[in-house]
Amino acid sequence: MSGSIDTLRAGIGIAHRSDWFTVDQDRIDRFADATLDHQFIHVDPIRAAETPFGGTVAHGFLTLSLLPHLLASIPELALPAIRMGVNYGFDRVRFIHPVRSGSRIRATATLVAIEEAAPRQFQQTHDVTVEIEGVDKPALAATWLTRFMI
Repeated sequence: MSGSIDTLRAGIGIAHRSDWFTVDQDRIDRFADATLDHQFIHVDPIRAAETPFGGTVAHGFLTLSLLPHLLASIPELALPAIRMGVNYGFDRVRFIHPVRSGSRIRATATLVAIEEAAPRQFQQTHDVTVEIEGVDKPALAATWLTRFMI
């Protein structure tokens, strides 16, 4: 198993991009229902059109919650055979630019560290940004911590 960990460690510092993913209004509405956050900038296209956003925008937490899906499309970040993996948290999250409904996003993830947290348990640290197609600023930037057991 140490060979798999060594393979992961060899990828430290290399940036990888996910596939593109469309954040549509239906997903935004369903996220609003799930979180009970129905602020008009997310769910009311008419009122949201009158704001500086010019239309509805995804919740920042929706964009953040899409990270597991986005990173799953990056084969180079696949974990070795594991018994279990969990989110450990974030050292930093910044919501930099709103994601308009209908926008396509993708993540860029760079493994910055992998450490043994306990026997046969490892913690990974990824720097992640979420890009919006056609927009100069990223939607978000985060330092994401995950743990897995082998």
